[in-house]
Amino acid sequence: MSALEQSYRYCTAVARAKAKNFYYSFLLLTRNQRESMCAIYAFMRACDDLSDDPDIAGAAALAKWREELGRALEGHYGSHPCWPAFHDTVRRYHIPSHYFYDMIDGVSSDLEPRQIETFPELYHYCYQVASVVGLTIIHVFGYQSEHALELAEKCGVAFQLTNILRDVKEDSERGRIYIPAEDLRSYGLTAEDLCAVPASPKFKEMMRFEAIRARAYYAESMPLIGLVDRRSRASLRALIAIYRRLLERIEQSNYDVLERRIRLPNWEKILILLRSVAA
Repeated sequence: MSALEQSYRYCTAVARAKAKNFYYSFLLLTRNQRESMCAIYAFMRACDDLSDDPDIAGAAALAKWREELGRALEGHYGSHPCWPAFHDTVRRYHIPSHYFYDMIDGVSSDLEPRQIETFPELYHYCYQVASVVGLTIIHVFGYQSEHALELAEKCGVAFQLTNILRDVKEDSERGRIYIPAEDLRSYGLTAEDLCAVPASPKFKEMMRFEAIRARAYYAESMPLIGLVDRRSRASLRALIAIYRRLLERIEQSNYDVLERRIRLPNWEKILILLRSVAA
């Protein structure tokens, strides 16, 4: 087995084990597309792990990762097993390298406790850690219209807003307050209320407001499905449907995210896949 094949096999294993929502949608792609999606995911997962690991010097580790990225894009691989597959994917699909640097910038901003102040600030963060993912993967999906780039950005924001609502307590306990301070003030809340059990009525009102905002970004980005190559549409349709369903479950739980983690069961993800193929 060549080094490239071993790298793709490693990336696929990472995606299968950790990409709880993304991996299901990958199954509807061609083998080459699926492997490339896994290579992109493995790179981005490594970024997240470096920013979240309390036992390493995050800033130094991410700086080293940035240097390795630069070398890998030129075909000189570091020790991480994702690099050969990652480089092959970037070349094959002509993915702009600045997306990957933006991703590193985004996760680097999570190294220290933070409080997002305004929605424009939150939007910029969502762009760095999620929209760049969408902008990257539509190169693998294939697209013709440049409008697809704008919609992919919006779609990434919708995904990240959903993640923020699901993980609001966990993030808060890490000192990461992504709900904008301006929104907390509007509902008479403080950062401490994002961990307070049981959730207050004001907390649920605020969450409802943020969910409506996320829904608006989903609605705005839906035409993206028709702008990617026909063979990729079922996969993108499934990916969006899985995340929208997660948001629906958060809403249906009456925003009960402080005492439990809202998830989609595997059977529901599979059902979404089947519906996406049939659509």
